[in-house]
Amino acid sequence: MDYSNIIKKAWEGYDASKSIHKIEDISAQVSTNHVFRLTFTDGDIVIAKLSYFGKYEHFREDHRIIHTLSNNLLYPFENLLAKSLLKNNRVYTFRYKRGKTDTWVVFYNPIRVQQRLPRRLDESQIRKLGQQTAKFHKACSRVKNVLPKSSKTLRTDIIALRDQVEKDHQRFGTVAQGEYIRHHCDLFLKNRLKYNAGGFQTIPVFIDWNIGNFSVSANQKFFSRWDYDWFRMSSRMMDFYFFSRVVSDAGDRTVFSYLVTPMMEERFILFLEEYHKINPLSADELGFLGEAYRFFILNYVIKDGSYFFNDQYAKKLRNEAFDIYLPSVDTDFNSATLIEALKLKP
Repeated sequence: MDYSNIIKKAWEGYDASKSIHKIEDISAQVSTNHVFRLTFTDGDIVIAKLSYFGKYEHFREDHRIIHTLSNNLLYPFENLLAKSLLKNNRVYTFRYKRGKTDTWVVFYNPIRVQQRLPRRLDESQIRKLGQQTAKFHKACSRVKNVLPKSSKTLRTDIIALRDQVEKDHQRFGTVAQGEYIRHHCDLFLKNRLKYNAGGFQTIPVFIDWNIGNFSVSANQKFFSRWDYDWFRMSSRMMDFYFFSRVVSDAGDRTVFSYLVTPMMEERFILFLEEYHKINPLSADELGFLGEAYRFFILNYVIKDGSYFFNDQYAKKLRNEAFDIYLPSVDTDFNSATLIEALKLKP
């Protein structure tokens, strides 16, 4: 794909009177999505995000929800989210469709960045992160009723995966692997009912809380957040797995895996205790954490991994999903430990 050409066409659709001087690829080089810095002849700078992950309709829908969220969040989160550029009072997205190429672009204002969390957090930093996450989730909960509707749910995504496997199992591996995926889809749907997840409050969640996706102030308060690849309207529990990785004893790593075990560490329990003091959790929600993890592996690693991750990581993570991640949901995760730690009744 000629990314620069697509970016230029996208900008022409936005404001052809403003000339681009330089386009720089500033992508993390882990995913198939690309991020560019556009410098204009007048010195202005804009960030462009180019994606072909998922569906264009969902991409457009998500950015419209995020824009409404960013405008309605109150202090201290009113400037937290990177803002998309608008045209005619709507978030501007551009779809480029030629032959087999189907990709889309959105533009952002550059966002200020302060401090990044260290690769391995100390106890004080874990406590503050738990407090900040609780406050941010509460702020998102307060504005949930004014946000545009979302067409995606956990249930519809899992049913879509199960249908895809039934139609073309070879896309996902062997016949046995296809049956294994269907088995875990059925387990997710069954346990979703067991924990009454359909009754959980739906709020905006960003899921991917790697430390490279947000910055904090000098006193460890959330300062800015960007990268909306896995944004959705869902239960707050969808955010917790990535926070368990942020606070884990191993810390942030360049070569990464998606093991379930960070959610069983004392360090994650410390995070949950601080969160729970501000934004109380229920036993059903903690029980559902394993299913939120199962959904993440099924949907983002197996179903859409080849669209999101580059080839090297997609193959590695998918192999590990079959050999390690999915089997571990029912052997290495025990929600009773978390429920007991927070002194909740099962």
